[in-house]
Amino acid sequence: MRAAGDVQAQAGGAQAPAGPPRADTAPAYGGLREAAGAADLRFGMIVPLSGANKEFGSELKLGAETAFDVANDSGGVNGRPLRIVAADDGYDPRRTPDIAKALVDKDKVFGFLCNFGSATSESILPYVLERKLIFFGAFSGAGLLRQQPPDRYVFNFRASYAEETEAAARYLVKVRRIDPSDIAVFAQDDAFGEAGFAGAEKAMRAMGSPEPPLHLRYERNTIDVGAAIDEIRKRQKAKGKGNAGHIRAVIMVATYRAAAKFVEKAREAFPDVILTNVSAVGSNTFADELKLLGARYVKGVVVTQVVPDPDGHSSIALEYKAALARYFPLEHADYVSFEAYISAKVLIDGLKKAGAAPDSDKVVAGLESIRGLDLGLGPTVNYSASEHQAVHKVWGTQLDDSGRFRPIDLE
Repeated sequence: MRAAGDVQAQAGGAQAPAGPPRADTAPAYGGLREAAGAADLRFGMIVPLSGANKEFGSELKLGAETAFDVANDSGGVNGRPLRIVAADDGYDPRRTPDIAKALVDKDKVFGFLCNFGSATSESILPYVLERKLIFFGAFSGAGLLRQQPPDRYVFNFRASYAEETEAAARYLVKVRRIDPSDIAVFAQDDAFGEAGFAGAEKAMRAMGSPEPPLHLRYERNTIDVGAAIDEIRKRQKAKGKGNAGHIRAVIMVATYRAAAKFVEKAREAFPDVILTNVSAVGSNTFADELKLLGARYVKGVVVTQVVPDPDGHSSIALEYKAALARYFPLEHADYVSFEAYISAKVLIDGLKKAGAAPDSDKVVAGLESIRGLDLGLGPTVNYSASEHQAVHKVWGTQLDDSGRFRPIDLE
């Protein structure tokens, strides 16, 4: 059974439940009561299905749909089938709020699953919290989704960007023996990039750097990396090779097209500089972009990950590949879709605990009761009223000259 049926790429494509709602089920909190009482349990997914980052949307949708298909073939959740209603915002936070409202008011979604992006998430977070909508497993490691104490209806699966860039910074200093002052950060100029920069800055300060790292920026949905390359060139000329502050490594906090363009230009201008990126780059697509450039652009690039190798032989990876082969036999395992699959599995566990007549608060209680959930990741999944991030593990990978990710020890 397909979880999403013939879901349209734009909000409003799915049909509302047959027949008018009864008077006692009039919309509350933007249609949430109707969503809770519908025959199926629907979750909206706002992702880029067009534009420069459309591959992310396709992969996130694939992974979550696969998990929902598996659950639906086992009777759904407490007898109710699960459904995804995907909508395209093109990774443009100006479009996201209207799309979110349409998904709630017209498509009667119960909450959101695996939305893409930090700035896009930020643009709808006040609406989500006001309407008491579940906001689960966003493809974002931004701190705005990780308040302390956590926002009641916001739950994360992945490690934060700060945790990823901290891990990358420690790796460069402790393992690769690079002085913290010789590390720069190339980041998208928004909440995504700022979160990553903050983690790297914190780690390097803790390791003795007296000044913040060189902060290089690029604009979202562009590949305008020239200014960043020029900044490094100026720094190299001013400091001189072998002197403190001469850039020997760059931590990237960038999506795949901008990251690939930066690698291309950096490899040509500074062939010895070590390059890392965070998981949100879209690892497999990033590797494909670099392979088009040639082996010298691919080899040695480090990417931190928030899930284990989807092509590996862990229990969860084997499970995912078997599910893909059953429901989407033409697709292959990918880091992004694997993350969405795992996120959806965790949500499903919380929905089961919420009972046959869930509302947002029952789902929150169900999720917060998850302790020691062993999915085969290595670390177990744990939530509580004061902890809404499932795992904090960061895995290390490095590209070989064939474009395959190989595991590396970050410590």
